[in-house]
Amino acid sequence: MEAKKIRSTFIEFFQSKQHQFVPSSPIVVKNDPTLMFTNAGMNQFKDYFLGNEIAKATRVANSQKCLRVSGKHNDLEEVGVDTYHHTMFEMLGNWSFGDYFKKEAIEWAWELLTDVYKLPKDRLYVSVFGGDTSDGLDKDIEAFDLWKNIVPEDRIIFGSKKDNFWEMGDTGPCGPCSEIHVDLRSDEERASESGFDLVNNDHPQVIEIWNLVFMQFNRLSDGSLKELPAKHVDTGMGFERLVRAIQEKSSNYDTDIFIPFIQILEQKSGKTYGESEKIDIAMRVIVDHIRAIAFTIADGQLPSNNKAGYVIRRILRRAVRYGYTFLGFQKPFMFDLMPLLAENFGEIFPEVAAQQDFIAKVIQEEEASFLRTLDNGLKILDQIQVEMASKSEKVIDGKTAFELYDTFGFPLDLTSLIARENGLSIDEKGFAEEMAKQKNRSRAAAEQETGDWIMVSDEEGVEFIGYDHLEASSKIVKYRQIKDKKGDRYQLVLDKTPFYAESGGQVGDQGFLESEAEKIKVLDTKKENDLIVHFVDKLPSNPTATFSAKVNAEKRRLTINNHTATHLLQAALKEVLGDHIQQKGSLVNESLLRFDFAHFSKLTDEEITKVESIVNAKIRENIALYEQRNVPIEAAKQQGATALFGEKYGEYVRIITFDKDFSVELCGGCHVASTGVIGLFKIVSEGSISSGVRRIEAITADAAESYINEQLTLVKEIQELLKSPKDVKKAIESLIQEKNELKKEIEGLHSLQANAIKDALLNQVEAVGVTNQLFATVNLPSADALKKIAFELKNEIKNLICVIAAEIDGKPQIAVVINDDLVSSKGLNAGNTVRELAKEIQGGGGGQPFFATAGGKNLAGLPSVVEKAKIMFSQL
Repeated sequence: MEAKKIRSTFIEFFQSKQHQFVPSSPIVVKNDPTLMFTNAGMNQFKDYFLGNEIAKATRVANSQKCLRVSGKHNDLEEVGVDTYHHTMFEMLGNWSFGDYFKKEAIEWAWELLTDVYKLPKDRLYVSVFGGDTSDGLDKDIEAFDLWKNIVPEDRIIFGSKKDNFWEMGDTGPCGPCSEIHVDLRSDEERASESGFDLVNNDHPQVIEIWNLVFMQFNRLSDGSLKELPAKHVDTGMGFERLVRAIQEKSSNYDTDIFIPFIQILEQKSGKTYGESEKIDIAMRVIVDHIRAIAFTIADGQLPSNNKAGYVIRRILRRAVRYGYTFLGFQKPFMFDLMPLLAENFGEIFPEVAAQQDFIAKVIQEEEASFLRTLDNGLKILDQIQVEMASKSEKVIDGKTAFELYDTFGFPLDLTSLIARENGLSIDEKGFAEEMAKQKNRSRAAAEQETGDWIMVSDEEGVEFIGYDHLEASSKIVKYRQIKDKKGDRYQLVLDKTPFYAESGGQVGDQGFLESEAEKIKVLDTKKENDLIVHFVDKLPSNPTATFSAKVNAEKRRLTINNHTATHLLQAALKEVLGDHIQQKGSLVNESLLRFDFAHFSKLTDEEITKVESIVNAKIRENIALYEQRNVPIEAAKQQGATALFGEKYGEYVRIITFDKDFSVELCGGCHVASTGVIGLFKIVSEGSISSGVRRIEAITADAAESYINEQLTLVKEIQELLKSPKDVKKAIESLIQEKNELKKEIEGLHSLQANAIKDALLNQVEAVGVTNQLFATVNLPSADALKKIAFELKNEIKNLICVIAAEIDGKPQIAVVINDDLVSSKGLNAGNTVRELAKEIQGGGGGQPFFATAGGKNLAGLPSVVEKAKIMFSQL
């Protein structure tokens, strides 16, 4: 059975059991501070388990994109080395929200695996929770008895809390689970040794394929367990492992999910899968990582230097390194896998096929960038090796290895490989210590202690009225304390709120909660899962009081001006640049709007002017807002509403329209009643922020008016400085031409001065043994002059050792030149020399073995530089 058929069979089976199919949520998590990536199928249903939201369908099934490369669930180091771990994987799952429980979950799982997929019953084992005294939890006898009616008792294992009690994190929904394992060993191996003792013991051929989690508890921050309002079922089956079992393969990578990609790598590299362990690992890493990279970019997360973007960049660089080192790829190659990826996954995850060209371009540019970094890193390693050879050292210290990793993205294993090839080794303990220091710094910066929610009322729903009102009479439903680097604060959930929670790029509202007794400032409003959370600096003295919740109206006014202008901007960009324009991010606050979009070239001045003109024309038309709420998602798509890749939309959506032939978008944010109130739109910057993504920053209304007035004032001041010429531009061009002519004249004088100084220095050269040495202090007009003199002396004098201590514009600089032959024969190094001499001027520097420079603060130390240099080279 092909992989696609295996997936569709799973979905169809549970649809026959009255489950509703739900599309995968984005792989990058939003509105949940506890997660960076979706790491399990249940993430999008978390609020149902917690009781924050009532499920619209009590039975659902899906195939969820998951990523496990950070935090508690981190499989990265196993990927490629073994045959069954992945970074990105599909998790097939079925859920019950307060409907069926253990009996149905167990019986249907067995029915699907054995009756539908025809997996041999004698290859399957099951495990159930064996209890845990620390939590006061007994064995799951209920699950054991249910399984006992299906399989022999000698195929049921009582598992530990580690293996059979599922927890999403340190806090949150959890419960006992029952796992199904498959024994894929040969008949001979199974006959000689039972699979019972191999379950959950990391045997590569005895693996878990399905986990049935029975959600009964909520883990509180103090570690205690509390019964959930209702019992739920959450199951997860690794699609890749299931396909392997059904197709009777010894490795996930031998299935039709991965083999077509491996075949492309074989063709492009000339290497053969199965040729060697290193080649096999490299190919497995690449075909795994390309999926994680592509699916994450498709969901709106681009490679970057922080948070989720940094994780994706590291995954990409890990794959590039394997291709470079073991498959011989010295040019971008992974982007060529995108057409096959889109073909294989476009049906179940259409966002990948829809953005195929964009994803490929981003990957190609990231590959090219890191390949250049690899070259730079190799050159730096060469310098390190020369310096170590001069000191007869054999171990690269951990700090140096970490700097290569941290600054250049140079993996430790690549540094180690190159070191071994040159008879060197790495201080891996020192590297680990440096890594730990960085992690501790990051952890300390981000550390937040969050208390448990304290219920004030039993109100079930939370009503948002902020589209229509800026004030409401509200009561607190629950609150909790948070502690982080900002100090002690509180989070409040209100039964009714006009405060918009940060979402879709629009910042959260600020304002006040007022009662008869007090007035409390709302610092920010954010979403956590589907809760609207208000951040305040103190807890109300009477949490049960009724409050007047008031939004800062001026901040909201300016913010919605910018938000509506963002919609107009996107439509204008599509009109000017083409329909390929896709939003990749945005920020909308009271000061400005920032819009990131997919495009691969810089906008010309003419294009920017045209975009501005279109937006301002729409503002002058004073187009009224046409808002549609609770529209079925399919009906919205039929209207042509623009949706964002990476956003999770429910069954019903909100459509914002400003002229049905111009801007129709799905949006949950706040907008002006008509475009005319925006007043004016002005783009203030446009540039690239990452591969294939441009950023426009713009201002509106009051800020745009102030900007225009400032520019006009500046022009007037320039006119006055130039004595009010008729043609300001021509007058400035004349000044620039005059400046350039004077600059050339000065450069000529500097050159003459430098030549004279060089001639004087030639007379100061002294022969010392086999070397010619020159140590002198000079006064020079520029750093370029210093470099020019140094290289000319090197070219004119054999076996030269030269140290020039120069005063340049009142600051000290040092140049060290050493003849190439002396570098190789005597083990001399200009970089090491200049770093030592720079101590005399309270500075630092570096460079190559034959030429290096340094700068500093202490001008009075220049004579000491010369004296110290004479001593350093006196024994040659």
